[in-house]
Amino acid sequence: MSSNHVVTFNQARRVAIFGGTHGNEMSGVTLVNLWMGNGGEIRRKGGRDQALHHQPQGGGEVLPIRGHGPEPGIYRRESQFNPLFNPSAPGGKDLPYEVQRAQEINRMFGPKGSADAYDVIFDLHNTTSNMGCTLILESSKDHFNLQMMSYIKKAIAPASCPVLLNEDPRLKYATVRSVAKHSVGLEVGPQPQGVLRSNIFEAMRIILKHALDFIELFNEGVEFPPCTVDVFKVSERMDYPRDANGNIIAMVHPNLQDCDWEPLTPGDPMFQTFDGKTIPYEGVGAVYPTFINEAAYYEKQQAFVTTRREALAANAIRKV
Repeated sequence: MSSNHVVTFNQARRVAIFGGTHGNEMSGVTLVNLWMGNGGEIRRKGGRDQALHHQPQGGGEVLPIRGHGPEPGIYRRESQFNPLFNPSAPGGKDLPYEVQRAQEINRMFGPKGSADAYDVIFDLHNTTSNMGCTLILESSKDHFNLQMMSYIKKAIAPASCPVLLNEDPRLKYATVRSVAKHSVGLEVGPQPQGVLRSNIFEAMRIILKHALDFIELFNEGVEFPPCTVDVFKVSERMDYPRDANGNIIAMVHPNLQDCDWEPLTPGDPMFQTFDGKTIPYEGVGAVYPTFINEAAYYEKQQAFVTTRREALAANAIRKV
């Protein structure tokens, strides 16, 4: 293969793990607390100028601990501010606390879009949906992340690790991880809010291990050949059926409940009204729903998102 087809990147020396953007999603919060006490299992060669950040529960100042060790930076957050993240918004003490914190993250780990931004940020989440281990990709052109996700998928095979591609600006909101050059979201479920399940905890831990292994191999000079990554591209947000006053009048149908990533075809049951009537899917062609009946999305008027399967070609990559 011609070297013209190889994409080069600088070493990924500055890596951060955000373990609790939403403080009731317990796997990430617990893992970060564990790694803050003992970071041996996430230590990798080649890291430098990294940071450890700890946000105490209930507020307080960020306590930075800077050094030149190989540990990825860790950030634990006890609130929910993803939908509010907008680093370009005006500053000021009168802004909501979450907005001020998001802007501070942009200053510490960015600025977003700059050469000084962190190389990689992992943003760990739990979902109440039956999504398993799901990697979230925000750009189909990010060959570094595509190669990383291909590596992870192969490493955990035959276990499943779907990749959710969400790059349509109409269907996404800004995230704290987006300040990095390469942002990686991880959703692992099903797990109720405020609950810690050992299998979900371990699944998240294993995914992070393989992701950090990939970065270490890349930093050591391994060239990753071209590959193809199957993804589920977000297509549409589906709301619950509602009455004229905006009240929900139907639930996710039992045939659809817990069937994340399975095909939903025209005529298949989609919702069930409170008096037992079935509302079928009437879209065009098969789609693959996910985030089905996610607890956090009731307030966003979202019952699930539909996706369509695509195969993305990733170029070979190596470090500069």
